[in-house]
Amino acid sequence: MTGSGQVTTGPLPIGQFVQLIKQTVSHDPLFRNQALKGEVTQWKQYASGHTYFSLRDQDGQMSAVIWKGKCPIDPSIKEGSEVVVIATLDLYVKRGNIQLVVQRIEPVNVLGELEKAKRLLIEDLKQEGELDRNRLPIPAVPKHIAIVTGAGSAALSDMHRLIDNRWPGLRRTVIGVLVQGPRAPQEIVRGLAVTRSLATEKTAKERGEPPVDLVIVGRGGGSPEDLWAFNLESVARAILASSVPVVSAVGHESDVLVSDLVADLRASTPSDAIERVVPSRNEMEFLLDEMDERLKVASRRQLIDCRQKITVLHSRLRVAPLAGLNRAKGEMMRIASRIDRAARQTLSVQSNALARYEASLAAVHPQRVLERGYSMTQTAEGAVLSSVEGLQSGQDIILHFADGSADAQILKTQKIEGTK
Repeated sequence: MTGSGQVTTGPLPIGQFVQLIKQTVSHDPLFRNQALKGEVTQWKQYASGHTYFSLRDQDGQMSAVIWKGKCPIDPSIKEGSEVVVIATLDLYVKRGNIQLVVQRIEPVNVLGELEKAKRLLIEDLKQEGELDRNRLPIPAVPKHIAIVTGAGSAALSDMHRLIDNRWPGLRRTVIGVLVQGPRAPQEIVRGLAVTRSLATEKTAKERGEPPVDLVIVGRGGGSPEDLWAFNLESVARAILASSVPVVSAVGHESDVLVSDLVADLRASTPSDAIERVVPSRNEMEFLLDEMDERLKVASRRQLIDCRQKITVLHSRLRVAPLAGLNRAKGEMMRIASRIDRAARQTLSVQSNALARYEASLAAVHPQRVLERGYSMTQTAEGAVLSSVEGLQSGQDIILHFADGSADAQILKTQKIEGTK
């Protein structure tokens, strides 16, 4: 074939070429779930239930279709209506026609009313002081997280994976709800009502688990219309009614939802929520060991300083004239008082820090090891045995188990070859 361009392969069948275009369009996210605005023309609703029309403005137009039962159609929409659609680009291979497949269509004035209602709700909440209230603190290590989101969603899978990586075994309860569509608001409100019940001590005792101390509500990204349930007053009031902190975790960046404004913490995505509220257990254990060592070192240092100062003062008192005796005693009492206050302050700070991580310490307590079927051995004098070295036949020992102890006697010892 000749022409201005060079063709290095044989002619490509037109059907294959159209299929190639269709695959390209189908896999490009630019052409999926786009929000588009324009004027309706050639509006036709057929007996089959399908609706065909064109969407146009002064710069161009495209054909569009709404398949039967795929989305509700406002009865006010007609020829000449200004609408906003959420649509995906599709190519009909047999004819080579490109069209928009519409998943959502709303009159422009309807979306305008929704935005107006959102602004009024935000203003009301601000007047009530709800936007400026003191937020509930996020627990350092949550004991029981409730997650309100779409059951089986990719967002939920990501949250489970991150929790298992950061703190394996962390208790969580998932309340599956619809997160978009007409029923989404009431579903989300229902899910949040369940979390309030799970946060009570009574329900926790009945279920034999700790009460919920943190709630995450949200979903993955989507169009503004898909996320609109999180802008409604019923959902905002349900978040405000929570007795435990709530994290709003909706996958969006371009706008701030009402749920973000009233929640105790806003996360940009569900995954971001987990990274911000679930600490790394390995890092926590390292920090705990470091703080414990600092507490011991600080206590020893305070004790040594106190002893040294008292020794010096005692020496001075032995040689001081009677006139300086009271002055020396007063100085000793002031120094002792300062030492005591400093020691108490150091111990208080470190003890409070350790108390905050008491839950994580409990997980690695030796008692937990015994509960898994292991035992601890001591001599009759109370020394812990970790080796057969020094044991003698006939020697009395004590075996400790998770639920008690037993006296025993050594009959024979045998050392494993190759051990020190």
